[in-house]
Amino acid sequence: MRKQITFVNQQNDTLFVLIKSLSKSEKRQFNLYVGRLGGNVDAKFFALFKLLEKQKCYNEKAIIDSGVVSKQQLSNLKAHLYKQILISLRMNPAHKNIRIQIREQLDFATVLYQKGLYKQSLKLLDKAKNMAIENEEKNIAYEIVELEKVIESQYITRSIDTRSDELTVQAKELSQQNVIASKLSNLSLQLYGTLLKNGYVKNDEELQRVNSYFNSKLPEYTYENLGFREKLWLYKAHLWHSFLTQDFLQSYKYANKWVDLFKRDPKNIYLHPVFYLKGKNYLLESLFFIKHYDKFKEELSLFEEEIKNKTIPQNSNTEILTFLYYYANKLHLHFLEGNFSEGEYLVDIINDKINEYKDRLDTHHIVVFYYKIACLYFGMGKNKECILYLNKIIKSKNIDVAQDLQCFARVLCLIAHYECGLDYDLERQFKDTYRFLLKMENLQEVQKEFISSIKALGDVYPHQIKKEFKKIYDRLKVYENHPYEKRAFLYLDILSWLESKIENKPVAQIIQEKFVSTQK
Repeated sequence: MRKQITFVNQQNDTLFVLIKSLSKSEKRQFNLYVGRLGGNVDAKFFALFKLLEKQKCYNEKAIIDSGVVSKQQLSNLKAHLYKQILISLRMNPAHKNIRIQIREQLDFATVLYQKGLYKQSLKLLDKAKNMAIENEEKNIAYEIVELEKVIESQYITRSIDTRSDELTVQAKELSQQNVIASKLSNLSLQLYGTLLKNGYVKNDEELQRVNSYFNSKLPEYTYENLGFREKLWLYKAHLWHSFLTQDFLQSYKYANKWVDLFKRDPKNIYLHPVFYLKGKNYLLESLFFIKHYDKFKEELSLFEEEIKNKTIPQNSNTEILTFLYYYANKLHLHFLEGNFSEGEYLVDIINDKINEYKDRLDTHHIVVFYYKIACLYFGMGKNKECILYLNKIIKSKNIDVAQDLQCFARVLCLIAHYECGLDYDLERQFKDTYRFLLKMENLQEVQKEFISSIKALGDVYPHQIKKEFKKIYDRLKVYENHPYEKRAFLYLDILSWLESKIENKPVAQIIQEKFVSTQK
């Protein structure tokens, strides 16, 4: 029996979530950290840690009843424990990334400066600055240069007379690069937020607005002067723009540039594994949208090899992202090939992983998985299971993003009810779906045409049903390559379903036949 998944309560206690995220080695390190000073082992914050570690769910009443801390002191003790855990994690070699190492050197140099040991401070700062520039940490590099300028301005070190000019030029160059990176990252983030909130552009007006915003916010730059970081944000901005405008060939182009940026200097995969993982995912997603099966399968195989060989550094963050991106694209592979039944084994794995990471997964990613699982079951002809997962999306009150997904979940639910012959519930489904789409101001021609056509089937005689399905198919087919309406077919292959009704074949067979024909 499959586990029933409920949406995660995002209001979980932050300290409890942090403790539950700790690995065995991190817990062992915290015990050692606390034990450095004899008195800490018996400290109240450590007693609270052990208590919370044993709890399966956060229970404040049990904490108070334990006598470890009074209700009045609990808030302060939790804040203190939270801070001590973070200090311990910061000391853990597994978390000693390059940014923390540079920041640590900067902190040491600041201490030396405050003690009046200027030459020692400058020596450390020079070492930290070179490390920062080499690893594209230009914000910290700029901060280091500014401290160097402060020390040099004391007229105590008696440095070479060109030192002030060198620092001035360096500060200016770093500042300009940081400004470009900041503008590109702002643009990228705004476009990504628009995609999550509103979905793809739906008409000429929205397209013009997105293009105008993109062109006005894209900073002037000389490509040859861009470093790794600036190029990464540039490709991201172009990627989100192409996704918004449904130009998926451009999405593939920039996702490919993104991944190649890392492959040209593999050191960056180790330094920025999260960005690399995201690039891999968008590359696979773009290939899925343009239905480039051979390249998709090749890139997915490479991704599997990288996971198997641990080419991508693993930590709590990358572990979750690897799960999200790998299994989403495993589902995509079955969608492309049309062998839905062969992908059913993924459902239990995905549900187990959602349970495992429930405190750290956001609702949006869970919803996306539920929709993909629903599509998998629909392709298998298991419509009741399909409806079960769609209802998890439809009945949730906590979704404020992925409106496109909400809309198509309802349309697919309508089709699944029709397939199940649940006539008693069909009329309500029509009303609820239409009402929701109007409320979202998101009613596309494809949706409007489809819903009214399916509703009209109730008045058609049985011997005329195939003819009616053919009419619906012909009316919808014209939208397949429409610049805005085509997005409906990204979420749901309505045309293949209609073909299955016309030809009296399972929808999976129709998709498989299409797939085979493209491979010849």
